[in-house]
Amino acid sequence: MTLPRAYKTRGVVLRARDLGEADRIVTLFTTEYGKLDAVAKGVRRAKSHLAGRMEFANEIAMTMHRGRNLDVIVTAELVSAHWERIVEPAAFACANVVSEIVASLCEPGLALPSVYELLTGAIAAIAKSAHPTDLLPRFEMRLLEALGVSPPTDACIRCGARLSDYAWVDVASGGFAGAECRERWRDALELDGEDLANAAALGAARGPGAARAARPRVAAAVELIVAHHLGRHPKSEGYAAEFAKAGATP
Repeated sequence: MTLPRAYKTRGVVLRARDLGEADRIVTLFTTEYGKLDAVAKGVRRAKSHLAGRMEFANEIAMTMHRGRNLDVIVTAELVSAHWERIVEPAAFACANVVSEIVASLCEPGLALPSVYELLTGAIAAIAKSAHPTDLLPRFEMRLLEALGVSPPTDACIRCGARLSDYAWVDVASGGFAGAECRERWRDALELDGEDLANAAALGAARGPGAARAARPRVAAAVELIVAHHLGRHPKSEGYAAEFAKAGATP
């Protein structure tokens, strides 16, 4: 079956890089096609009709043309933009952590409506928050849940034994392990029962059992688990942490 050359979709701008003298390759997370790269022709020209609409974290409705290597953005209309708030240093750092994790963990061409909803919700919340770094652990746990790689908070990731009042963060396995599997020679972040309950609540859907804020040890644990799945710490994470320590607010 031959696909139509033109199609419409909605997406969020995750990042962009220059191409030639006036174009950019834009990485988008879209509703119907998940993550994709597309060319915004002439966007760097002052009179381009795309200029100002393809900014970082904008949500846009687009008409696209399929290309041989990369699709081309023909038209773009703003759906939502939080640039005036996102451009503030703390919010910008946090929004970059969110976009970097989504771009790194999501496969191209795979539609993930739940991730799209998380992404747009997180950007809007970051833009409104006086303490945007506080929002990252819940976003990260919800994203891992949506991708099917969320670590269990009630069972040891190594042996499956029930966890209740103690666990340690097994970075190599990307989850929480119990006392029976504790490697005494290895330094590890340890969590108590309240921490485990908080971790579970961070990953829960909206409702009475959900938590918005992470306890300090839980926030550190989530960072380690995300780094396990990425194979590295997000590049933007250090900047966000600096603002959190300094108490910076947008």
